[in-house]
This record gives sequence, C-alpha cells and structure tokens, in this order.
Amino acid sequence: MHKPESIIVTGGAGFIGANLVAALNAAGERNIIVVDDLTDGHKIRNLADLQIADYLDKDDFAELVERRALPPPRVLFHQGACSTTTEWNGRYVMEVNYRYSKRLLHWCLEQARPFIYASSASVYGAGAVFAEDPAHEHPLNPYAYSKWQFDQYLRQLGPTASQVVGLRYFNVYGPREQHKGAMASVFWHFRKQILDSGEARLFAGCDGYGDGEQRRDFVYVGDVVDLNLWFWRHPQVSGIFNAGTGRSQTFREAAEAVIAALGRGSIRYIPFPEHLKGAYQSYTQADLGRLRAAGCTQEFLDVAAGAQRYLQALARQGD
Repeated sequence: MHKPESIIVTGGAGFIGANLVAALNAAGERNIIVVDDLTDGHKIRNLADLQIADYLDKDDFAELVERRALPPPRVLFHQGACSTTTEWNGRYVMEVNYRYSKRLLHWCLEQARPFIYASSASVYGAGAVFAEDPAHEHPLNPYAYSKWQFDQYLRQLGPTASQVVGLRYFNVYGPREQHKGAMASVFWHFRKQILDSGEARLFAGCDGYGDGEQRRDFVYVGDVVDLNLWFWRHPQVSGIFNAGTGRSQTFREAAEAVIAALGRGSIRYIPFPEHLKGAYQSYTQADLGRLRAAGCTQEFLDVAAGAQRYLQALARQGD
C-alpha cells in the first residue's frame, strides 16, 4: 500500500527527473514515487544515490492511474517521455508523449493536484522568435510535434481548477545525462572528445552561421530543477513557460567553457551533416517575458559557470 500524499516523478531515472529527485531529497523529501522504463538498465545509476519510497514501471503506473488505484499525489512532476528527436515512428512518439500525458493530466485534474510537465523548446522549430505563442511554433519532427500538440491540448482546456504548468526546456545540460548517449548534451560530448583525443569537434558553418557560431540557449539542469520547484511553491501560477536562460551562446563558447574547465583541449571543425540540413535549430534564445510576468525572478548560469559546475560534479563522481 502506497503512503498517501507522495510526490510522483515520472522519468525519475532519467536526466532531469533524477536531478529533480536529488533536489527533493536535499529539501528533506523522501516520500517520492519514481516512475520510469528501465529497459535501458544503465539508468539505474541515476537512482543509486537517491532516497525514494517506491519505484513503478511506466506501464504499471498508467494502469494504476486508469483504475484510479493510487492515492492522489502532492504533486506530479511529469518528466517522462521519448526524448529522441531522431525517432520518426510518429505513432509510438504520440502514444508515449501525448496520449500518456493526457491520461496523467486528467487524473491530476480530477484530484485537484498540481501537474507540472516537461514541454520542449523544439516546438519552435527553425523560427527566430521563442515566445509562448502558436504564431511562433512550428515543430519539425515527431518529438517536437508531440510536445506541441500536448501544449495545444492544454490551451484548449482553458483555465483549470488546479495548477497545470508546462516548461519548455531549452538545451539542458548537466550531471546524470550519461545514459543518453548520442542525445546527451554537447558539454558531455565535448568533454568526452577532449579526454579521448584532445579535440572538441564542432560543426562548420551552415545556414548563414560561421564555424561553431550556431547559437543555443544552454541551460544548466540545476536551474531547470529550481524552476520546477519554484512553480510547485507558487500553486496560483499556471500556464506554459519557457525554461531557458534568455541568453543565446555559441557552440564555440560552450566548447571553450569545457576546455577552460578541463584545463586543456582544442577545437576542430567538421562538415555540417547533410541529414541535419533543414531539420536543425541553428539559433535558440528563450523569451522570458511570461516567466518574469508570472513573478519568477530566478537567475540562470551562463555556459562558463555551468560547465565549471558540471565538470566538477563529474570529477566528484569519478567519471
């Protein structure tokens, strides 16, 4: 029998979810149910140092939710998703990211419990304006579409009696992402490349950008976690919000930050991949207008400070 009033974190063995559980532990929370899919057993490492009340497979959790067989949570942080942007099985992505999310949303609405979920900056596609408005949204792949369509579904519901928050994560990096492989952040890849060969590999110029000058809003995972917790502590605030720094920095700056943190390494430029042309965000920068209007004054690390913190964490873990 589950204890009442648990905090539920879906995707809790994943990158952002595990960091969220760690932050909850640091705040004294132990009555946490982690929901995930551990088909990839490498994610176990993300749970090994965390204190939780229970673990549920995502399919078992969905069945319990369907049967209304779980006590209502204090809050549901829905971080679980198929986050592979190169997955083109749209039916699978929509089932995992869209339909699953709807089931959890309505369960929380019935119980009048907070539902804070992971959206994505990928919904903006190749646009140049990153403000939470359908006029600026044009998803380019099934992952982005699934996230966008759930945002649209929420918009169509209108005001809800309990808190519902969607956070559009920009380029998140930091500890506990090692299991993601090719989908891990460029900071993880740059570090590995430098340790292996002494060189960080960046894309040459494309779409009007010079070598390594493509720009992203890189946001440290600890800042994203703090943002989730800020919304939970402000239950009167609902809506869809960007979760980025509001600062665009180049891939070259990111590589230089890793080189500075490691104390060694150089940069080598490689041809821009043909298969990414026309399906690649060469520029992102979160518009934080809505976030600031909601009363959130949180500041965000730049890539120099974030890379330093990330690599220090990896060094402590012996990675």
